[in-house]
Amino acid sequence: MPFITVRFSSFRNLEDGEIDVAGKRVFLVGENGQGKTNFLEALYYLSYGSSFRGAVDTEVARRGTGYFALEATSRMEGSDEDLPPEKVIVSWKERTKTIRRGEKPLRDRKELIGINPTIIFCHEDFSFAVGEPERRRFFFDQTAGLVSSLYIDLLREYKRILKQRNAALKEGQVSVLEFLDEQLVSRGKDLMEERARIQADFEERIAVLYEEVSLLGREIRLRYRPSWPNDAGRNELVDYLARRRSEELALGTSLSGPHRDRWLFFSEGEEFTATASTGQHRLLTLVLRIAQAEYYSAQTGRKPVLLFDDVLLELDPGKRRRFLSALPDAAQAFFTFLPGEPWEDYRSEGTIVYRVEHGRLAD
Repeated sequence: MPFITVRFSSFRNLEDGEIDVAGKRVFLVGENGQGKTNFLEALYYLSYGSSFRGAVDTEVARRGTGYFALEATSRMEGSDEDLPPEKVIVSWKERTKTIRRGEKPLRDRKELIGINPTIIFCHEDFSFAVGEPERRRFFFDQTAGLVSSLYIDLLREYKRILKQRNAALKEGQVSVLEFLDEQLVSRGKDLMEERARIQADFEERIAVLYEEVSLLGREIRLRYRPSWPNDAGRNELVDYLARRRSEELALGTSLSGPHRDRWLFFSEGEEFTATASTGQHRLLTLVLRIAQAEYYSAQTGRKPVLLFDDVLLELDPGKRRRFLSALPDAAQAFFTFLPGEPWEDYRSEGTIVYRVEHGRLAD
């Protein structure tokens, strides 16, 4: 659902006020440190209720204020313009975050996803290629959660049971563990099945997209490696946990399960992470986000909003052109550029351009 207006109040260094963003593409042009990424972060907050940079609420409130507020209006593509637009408000004050859809408070951040589904392309994504296994789990869990709130509930429930199980392991409560094992396996097996479905879809998408953008003739393959035996049934997995009981009691933690699943990339029979260059890793992360946007559209029939935080800067002209051509149709796209970049080359009819300086946006 495209954004129409965005209003800021005490959010990082952005000047308080309302900005018109009712365009298919919006370009933010300015030097580093002027507020371009802060603008994208505000849109992400309005889509997820949190920051893509890992910042906590206290860090995004302007220093000395103790609060911030964001407000956006948006409208579904093709909807009747005579109808009032959708309004979302995210605010934080006195250590309390409030999220509202119009006048209705939302109890759960997952309810935001269906309003303004947003996909961010940013430098932090590099960890999906070379970071710890939990970063890749985060990416694919986020992908599943974009199209299914039930997956979000399932993952939360698994983590809740896992926390209880780890506490029982630390306390040596064997009778409690026998009960929790069945619950953990039940939720965990469902997670494994959902993740396997995503792997089957993404494997082909990633291979095609990587070759399309890179032209290197290097095929990328995605592999999902569950921590539990993949072909085991639920009763077999309960037995598997029982056989590892003494080891887990000694260490006081759960040593297997979907929280330890791995996602791996291979090329020419070798693990891609170990053999690829920094540029190839960066390209892989961009391809992952394109695949995520395609997957969302295929599963929901809707177009996401795309946010690009200086990601074109590291691509040569040929890869830039092919990357932009490979992007799926989006409800709306926001790009950040340095003044010296050839951003005029990517401008199309109706593109809104804002110059960003010291948190102020000027057209």
